[in-house]
Amino acid sequence: MKIYQTEEIRNIALIGGAKSGKTTMAEAMVFEGKVISRRGNVDDKNTVSDYRPIELDRQHSVHSTLMYSVYNEKKINIIDVPGFSDFVGDTAAALNVCDTALFMVNGQSGVEATSEIAWGQTEISSCPTVFAVNQLDHQGANFNDSVNSLKEYFGDKVTVIQYPVSIGEGFNTIIDLMLMKQLKFNNNGGEPEISDIPDSEKDKADDLHLTLVENAAEGDEKLMEKYFENDTLTLEEMREGVRLGMISRSIFPVMCTSAKSGIGATRVMDFITNSCPAPNEMPERETTNGKAFKTSTSDPTALFVFKTSIEQHLGEVSCFKLYGGTLTEGMDLINPRTGNKERLSQFFVLNGKNREKIEKVVAGDIAITIKLKDVRTGDSLMDSKVADAGFEGLTLPVPIYTVAMSAVDSGDDEKLGTILNEMHRTDPTIEIEYSRELKQLLVKTQGEFHLNTIKWYMQNAHKIKVETDSPKIPYRETITKTANADYRHKKQSGGSGQFGEVHLRIMPYFDGYKDPTDIPVRGTDVHDMPWGGKLIVNNCIVGGAIDARFLPAILKGVMERMTEGPLTGSYARDIVVYIYDGKMHPVDSNEISFKLAGRNAFSTAFKNAGPKIMEPVNDVEITVPEDMMGAVMTDLQGRRGIIMGMGAKGRNQVIKAKIPAAEMTRYATSLSAITSGRGVFSSEFDQYQQVPSDVQNQLLKAYEASQEDED
Repeated sequence: MKIYQTEEIRNIALIGGAKSGKTTMAEAMVFEGKVISRRGNVDDKNTVSDYRPIELDRQHSVHSTLMYSVYNEKKINIIDVPGFSDFVGDTAAALNVCDTALFMVNGQSGVEATSEIAWGQTEISSCPTVFAVNQLDHQGANFNDSVNSLKEYFGDKVTVIQYPVSIGEGFNTIIDLMLMKQLKFNNNGGEPEISDIPDSEKDKADDLHLTLVENAAEGDEKLMEKYFENDTLTLEEMREGVRLGMISRSIFPVMCTSAKSGIGATRVMDFITNSCPAPNEMPERETTNGKAFKTSTSDPTALFVFKTSIEQHLGEVSCFKLYGGTLTEGMDLINPRTGNKERLSQFFVLNGKNREKIEKVVAGDIAITIKLKDVRTGDSLMDSKVADAGFEGLTLPVPIYTVAMSAVDSGDDEKLGTILNEMHRTDPTIEIEYSRELKQLLVKTQGEFHLNTIKWYMQNAHKIKVETDSPKIPYRETITKTANADYRHKKQSGGSGQFGEVHLRIMPYFDGYKDPTDIPVRGTDVHDMPWGGKLIVNNCIVGGAIDARFLPAILKGVMERMTEGPLTGSYARDIVVYIYDGKMHPVDSNEISFKLAGRNAFSTAFKNAGPKIMEPVNDVEITVPEDMMGAVMTDLQGRRGIIMGMGAKGRNQVIKAKIPAAEMTRYATSLSAITSGRGVFSSEFDQYQQVPSDVQNQLLKAYEASQEDED
């Protein structure tokens, strides 16, 4: 394969809503670039992009796919990204390394919920964006409505550079406002027949062309001066203005296509190669210590791994973009995360499952390598001269949907954990955690659809049957008043026995609490509990009632009850303990005796000290369309939510609320149903608060029932 230089490369992320035609557009671009000889079809399950078994089964993209095409003697790297919001991590990764987002819009429905999510990722990455209104050959398509919805949601800088002469089954003709020509395509795509704009379209074309020229001129002061002098711009000047405007995100061009028939595909590729930025025209990328890379062969060798996958016959594959220098086989680079050397032995370019070996990779290009020792998604590999820091890792969305997962056959539990951790390596938006407190394996994803993908792989690829359940809630137990208790542990069974007696007082801990005046405090141990809160243990023994050597055993007994509270078996917190009296036996007293005495005295005091269950409460921020506010607010009230504030964010409203974690189970699914997929939310732990009395009674009954079942 020809080695393309940096200025001859274009890196494109195909993004957009589900069913907007991204995979079909990718297929058309690869076909028109003559990389494949036959154009596949999603319905026929023979596209370059959707080649994995799960994608063939479901007939939609589940993983991003790396491809390339060639047009105008330039290489176009294409990353086809899944459209469903559950796979937004792939969108974030692709936009991190691509220099333009080709944003597909369904011409029948305009801006959809998943379109808004994809747009949000372009804002985070500051990626230049061009829209392609697709499926204009469908009877229900409406180009004008689609453009209006784009402007309504994304602003007035959405700029039409093409419009269709007619839509529906006869769609094949486009007025191109940059070329100021009419383009007529045949039913199989290909290069269009170019002609002058007919008189019937001249006035409309002139008005839209003027808007395009004005927006293009705003991209550069010199171009603005030329526009004022000449009242227009040349084609090359327009291309330059559009490119600069896209880089600064001050212009978002709109094109029109029917990817299924190939109509408009070659013009999209022509626009990409002539008007979209090359890698070295984008802003510099800095390492974490401020070293700037211009994406040039003169920079030190440096690459960024944006995706890890498992490919048949290749094993673990690392997809990367080269930000500096030139890569050749056998080069050694340093991973700043580990400090270890990695040898890069082979390079390939991919077109779906098909790979082609290349000898060299030039700055700005995207390729893959294999057999790296310890490289993860988000790692950098750097020349030894600049290996003290790598590029900033990926900014990925936090999981919003958590379930407890287990193997139906307990013998598969270890295998299940191994496979889930492998999945995390290839998809970092899947997070795996074994909670010792809850005794559950927690799987955290972007939604129910994401979870179902994991289940599919478990059942079909790994032959493991799994079951899921709602995760338990990590409640906490504490007290609300002071209580005293004592306990004598006495056991005699021949020979030496066991004897220990402990008297203690407990009271709630809070900032500024005061020690009682009737008990002298001789020593204090402060313990910050790993699960939050404090345990403060005071030695108040006088007169040698309990030998100092038994105090650690008493603490151990208290700590055992702190790790398994008397009410629900949850962790306890925020308690002050005063050990003020007791008794010993000169022969029978030992550590086990005082541990048991301390534990039981603490349990008795705890139950008499106004015990309360505390629940985790989350700070939740929900973004919804204004007309759906009422339904969302009503739902929050049913979840014991407390509204903390509201505000506007573009066309949407933002609700800030505090909601108990117990009420957030499957909230992602519920919010999606209430808002038709347009609502999004983020949630993070805020604090523990006491549960209402009715909720506490329900929890106590449930715990008692579970204990009876175990007995």
